[in-house]
This record gives sequence, C-alpha cells and structure tokens, in this order.
Amino acid sequence: MSCCAPGAEAALEISPAGGVAGPREELLLVSRDLGGGLFQTDLSVPEIHCASCMATVERALSALSGVEYARANLSMKRTVVKWRPGADKAPDLIGALRAAGYESHFFTTDTDPRSPEYSRLIKALAVAGFCAMNIMLLSVSVWSGAEGGTRQAFHWISAALALPAIVYSGRIFFSSAWAALRKGRTNMDVPISIGVLMAFGLSLYDTIHGGPHAYFDAATSLLFFLLIGRTLDHVMREKARSAVAGLASLAPRGAIVVDADGRRYVPIAEIRPGTSVLIAAGDRVPVDGIVMEGASELDCSVVTGESAPRPAIAGTLVQAGLLNLTGPLTIRAAAEAKDSFLAEMIRMMEAAEGGRARYRRLADRASALYSPVVHTIALLSFLGWLSITRDWHASVSIAIAVLIITCPCALGLAVPIVQVVAARRLFERGVMVRDGSALERLAEVDTVLFDKTGTLTLGRPHLVNSASVDPGALALAAKIASGSRHPMSVAILAAASAGSVGEAPMNNLVEYPGRGLEARMGTSIFRLGRPEWALGRKMPDGADGWLSVSLLVQDGQQLARLVFEDIMRGGARSTIERLRQQGLGVGILSGDRRSAVAGLASNLGIDGFTAEMLPSDKVERIAALTAAHSKVLMVGDGLNDAPALAAAHVSMAPATAADVGRNAADFVFLKESLASVADAYEISRHAGKLIRQNFALAVGYNAIAVPFAVCGYITPPVAAVAMSLSSLLVVANALRLGHAPSGNLPARQAASVHPDLQPIGAGS
Repeated sequence: MSCCAPGAEAALEISPAGGVAGPREELLLVSRDLGGGLFQTDLSVPEIHCASCMATVERALSALSGVEYARANLSMKRTVVKWRPGADKAPDLIGALRAAGYESHFFTTDTDPRSPEYSRLIKALAVAGFCAMNIMLLSVSVWSGAEGGTRQAFHWISAALALPAIVYSGRIFFSSAWAALRKGRTNMDVPISIGVLMAFGLSLYDTIHGGPHAYFDAATSLLFFLLIGRTLDHVMREKARSAVAGLASLAPRGAIVVDADGRRYVPIAEIRPGTSVLIAAGDRVPVDGIVMEGASELDCSVVTGESAPRPAIAGTLVQAGLLNLTGPLTIRAAAEAKDSFLAEMIRMMEAAEGGRARYRRLADRASALYSPVVHTIALLSFLGWLSITRDWHASVSIAIAVLIITCPCALGLAVPIVQVVAARRLFERGVMVRDGSALERLAEVDTVLFDKTGTLTLGRPHLVNSASVDPGALALAAKIASGSRHPMSVAILAAASAGSVGEAPMNNLVEYPGRGLEARMGTSIFRLGRPEWALGRKMPDGADGWLSVSLLVQDGQQLARLVFEDIMRGGARSTIERLRQQGLGVGILSGDRRSAVAGLASNLGIDGFTAEMLPSDKVERIAALTAAHSKVLMVGDGLNDAPALAAAHVSMAPATAADVGRNAADFVFLKESLASVADAYEISRHAGKLIRQNFALAVGYNAIAVPFAVCGYITPPVAAVAMSLSSLLVVANALRLGHAPSGNLPARQAASVHPDLQPIGAGS
C-alpha cells in the first residue's frame, strides 16, 4: 500500500487479509498502537515553515473528534497525532489539514538526500542578492547628488532590476501569505509581503511621477536578508534532519523470513512479532528480537556508542540496526519495525525540537500575536502621521518601515534554533532527547540521583559461580530467566548451555519489579530473585561486597544460589566529580543490598545513598525531595526505575534500559560511559543561557527599533537592514553552542546533600 500520496485518506486499499480497507482501516494500518485504544499517526506537512504554521496545524488537528494530542516538528516537517477511533470512523486528519490550507501525507523516513526546498531558497537568494547589489550601487549615485534625468534613469533601471526579485524571490513569501489569507488567517509572511509590495508600489509611483526618492533598494534588500535567514534556518534544520536520516538508513528495506513455506524475502513492514527471521553475516538486524539459533558477534555501536563487538548466542536480545558481523543468526521478532528500538531512536531525535518548554511557549504566543499587533501599529502610525502632516507619502513610508522593522523572525528563531543546535550537539555526544522541554528542565536541576545496577554499573553482570551450580538447577533458572530482560536474567541465559532452555514456556510467568520472577510448573511454584523475596523471610546481610546474590527456590526450598559480579560503568568517577563541580548534590537510590550499594558509593565518594528500595520507595524519596523544593535528575534503567524516572523533574536512561524505562526517560544516552550525563547537563545549561540571550536580543531590538520607526527616524532601507541583522545575530548566537568546551560553565553554589539521602540501614 502506498502511504505517501496526498489524499490517500479517502482511498480504498487492499488490507493484508485480502479484504477492502476503508479510510478507517487504512489509518489504523499506518498507525502505531500505543495501547489502551490510543493510536499514533505520523503525518508529513511539507508547507509548514514558522511557529504560526505549527500552531495552525496543531489547532486544526486538535479540533477533530477523537484527537487527544497533536504536535508539529518544524525540522522534519512532521506532525505527530495521537487519537482514539470512534465506533464507525476515524478522524479525517489529512482532510482537516487540507481545510486549513496545508497538503499532507503519511510520514515516511525515506527522504530525498537533496531537499528541493534548499535549491528553491538558493535560487531565490541568488536572484535577490544580484538585484539588491546592483540597485544599491545605483542608489549610492542617487544619494551622492544625481539630479534630473540621471536620477530618473537610475530609478527606472532600479525598477527593472527590482521586478524579477519581487516576482521570483518574493514568491516564497507571497505564496505563503496568500495561502494563509485565503483561509482567513495570517502568518509571519503576511506583513512581510505587505511591506515589500507597498515599498515597491510606492517606489514605482514616485518613479512614474518623478519623485526624488525610491525604495527599490529597501524592497530587494529586505527579501535578500530574509532569504539569508530562512536559508540558514533551513540548513540548520537539515543538519538535524540528516542525523535522523542517517539513523533511518540503518534499517534494511526487507529481510529473509523462515516459515512453513521455506525462506522468502519480505518487506520489513510485513514482519510481525513471533516471525522467524534469518540474518546473514554482514546484514543489519531488521527488527527487535531474540536469537533462537546461531552464534555470532554484533556491532552494537548504534546502541552503545562502543565499537567493540559483542557475542550473540541463543537467548541474546538484539535490536534493530545492529550489524551482524561473523555468522548467520535466526531471531524471533519481538516487535514490528515501527515499534523497534531504532524507530524509537529516530522518534527521540525528532522530538527534541517539538517540546513546548516555557520559553518556547512564550515565543509561540508572541509570534501568534505578532500579525495583529504589527498591523495595528503600522495602521496607527499611518493615520497619526497623516493627521499631523497631511502628507500621505511620508505616512505610507513610515508605515512601511514599521511593517518591515517589526518582523518577528528573530523572536521566532530565538528558541527553536538553539534547540536544533543543542539536539545536534547532544546527538554527537551520544545523547538522544525525547522531549525538547527536557533541555530547559535539565538546566534547572540541583540534585542528581543514580540507580546502581545498569546505571552506575554496566548492568551486565556475569554469573561467577556457574561451575558450582547444579546443571539441572541452572537450566531451570535459565528457563525462568528467559521471560525477563533483567541483566541478571541475561547473565543466567549466557551461562547456561544453548540447548538447556528448551522451547516449552513456564506457566504463569510473572515478573515482580525489584523482586524477581515467579513461575508455575505443575503444582510447584518457582521463584528466582532476591533472597528475602524468594524465600519469603529476612536474610542476614552478608559480606558479599560487590557481589549480588539471587536464589532459585521451589515451594520455599532453595535449589541454587547464584552469585553475580558487576563492574562500574566507565567515566563514573569523573562524571560524579564534574556534577559536584557544578554545585549539584549527588546520591544513589538502589534496590540492591546495602553492602553492595555501600561498596560502590564508597568507591565513588558518594555519601548519600539508600539501599534495598522498592520502586514505590524511590518515588516517595523523589516526592520528598520535590516537596523540599529540590529539582531532581533521576538516572536509571530497568522496569523498576520507570516510576522514579516519571516522578523526577527530569530523567535519563541508558540505551540498554528496558523499554518501559526508556519510554519514561526524557533523555537516553547511547554510550557506555556515564560522561553523557554531565555532557547533557552542561549543554542544557549553555543552551538555556543562549535562549535567554536570544530573547533579550529579540525583545531589545523591537523595544528600541519600533519607537524610532514610529517616530519616522528610520527609512524602509534602514529597517530592512536592521531587521535582517537581528535575525542573523540570533542565529550566530545559537551556533556558539557548538564551540563551548565541556566543563567550562561556571559552577553553581555548592549544593549540600539533602538529609533524605544520608546513609541509612538496610530495609529502611
């Protein structure tokens, strides 16, 4: 089914089952099922180019029955819609956008490497630049004292040069303005178009009637500088988009499926959970899954940021985008391509700009108010000067200057251009942003809390006593562990022989976050997990130090004692030190035994830690800190950390975290090193500083320039230059984010460790 053609929402398509699919069924086919009756549809809206466009698109979609969420992304020209289907119909998303003046189609990650919009902008910029440059040369002669026929000839030549710039270069703004006006609304291009056309029309009138002044230079220079700003903005967004396209290119177009009919090649979109997929050496993993047969090594750099190969055997979890290096593997698909980890990474990269933080909401509201306010000021300026001077020509000139100089391009760029650059810098450091507003929240934190296993440590423990464990008990533990993605479960599977797990699943397998796994076999109940929970009684705190212990228990009787060893994550010490230098309080919240947590905390020099916590305990601790006016960054992984990640002011998780943990986090770091946490904090603080500077520049510019324009001290040519320079200044200031060396930000006043994070005894 083609999902890229405009108007596809009204077409009838053949469903996978062979029947005819109507609009509702078609929309369901191209949407992601988020659970609970909620679906997500991604639409491509190529014609959005400013904050006003984004607001119009979001309002048009949000007004539809069943739509609960609509968010536009300017860089990717993508709009995410979350909706619930009605009894007999789905919301007409594409029809609603068409009624609002925007053509759209279902989003696809297949992108043309050379954007036609860039070519169009460059051509328009070249024409405007050539015309403006030559008109400016002629204007210098007029300003220098050319009189009579010479001045008149220069004006006519300027008019001839300005016409192609107005017609060809100006159409980028005119077409957008006309499309908005036809739908009874305005956008940023409306006053720009009015200002340019009025300047050209007044200049042409003066030329025809032999007037001493003409503003052809103002009209063409305005277009030239506006196009410079728009082209720079487009280039920056394309850079962010290229990172997304690079990730998308890691997904193969199809894969070899193994079923009862043999082997066949199918498109990746047709792979369903449970399907067996053969991955040859040198191919990338198409979807998330579990290795069923074969042994190989995987290049996991797309997930971890590290290029060292990782072994893959039966039971190993693999994610879309990983490169199979040495041998063939057969995997069982665990998710569709649109729900894979690689697709999630792409969505996270795109989401960085889409967040509506405080500054972004402020800029959007200011941009929405811009057109009526500017038109009112320009009209009042015209009427005021006309009543005072009775000179309609001078009054029109002042109104034109007001329209031009008050263009809110600088204000519109103040926040999104910094977010785009920040997202790019974070991506280069191996950090993915799931919500643009998280950048602002991260800059506000004063306390950082770390989970232990999988966060401060690598979370890939290995079984150190496998040789002394009964093979039958180890095989049974592996059979239970196969139903979990917990790091200890993975270690048990790795230690057990490939054939010991078997195919028959355990009955009623349930995972209890923070405790372990429980399963039934016949009339027996098996537990694998924390000793106290598995045996149902309190165990004395041993002297295992760094070691962690799990028990395999049958009906309350211990069958095996499994001892694991984990290692500290790279960069942990330096990260803790960098965070402290920034004045942040640092602590550990862990569900592990007190002895293990105390050993790690001592090694890292962390005084504040809490051990043996359940997920609810972590949430309560974060709530207590929040009530004490602390703003917490929670860094954790795993199913048991998801509530704490959601409860924190802002959260971060490694890419190896469980799906629920990644979904709950605001940031996901791909590299094994914990340095990504400090990098993200420093970049967010620098980005916040630049956003505030950009706001000050944009607001200050208008506060100074508008009164001068209203008082008649600024001519249209000067207004064009001033407006364009303000936009260029904002863009240049945002680009400074890429030149800030790590760790160079001024430290805050040292933050003491909150009393709630002081060392406590086990079980508290």
